[in-house]
Amino acid sequence: MEDAMEQEEGQKPFSAKQDRARKAIREVRAATRRKFSAEEKIRIVLEGLRGDETISELCRREGIAPTVYYQWSKSFLEAGKLRLTRETKRHATSEEVRALKRENEDLKRLLADRCPRWSCLKKVWDPDAPVAPEV
Repeated sequence: MEDAMEQEEGQKPFSAKQDRARKAIREVRAATRRKFSAEEKIRIVLEGLRGDETISELCRREGIAPTVYYQWSKSFLEAGKLRLTRETKRHATSEEVRALKRENEDLKRLLADRCPRWSCLKKVWDPDAPVAPEV
């Protein structure tokens, strides 16, 4: 609609009065433009995905342009995809972290107990191998 308000090539320049009127019209349109809540957008996108009516009919009924519907639909589907991929990469709970720390300490103790034995075996298998200092 704003394209219709712009001056076409070859026409006389707009007067200051016309410029003010056009600016006022633009401001009124912006102020009275319908703003949709997230719930309304989701409802409309889901209705479109359901396929009971064409997207054109749905958009006409809701008073939106089809391009707006497709933008909302794309955002909706990308947000869902992002949410689903995040769940597979979730953060560990504090209890899981404590259990992993306990297991790590147990493995370190076990390794420390086995370390002197391994250095002795290395000498037997490969006399030229460097020996780790005993703890």
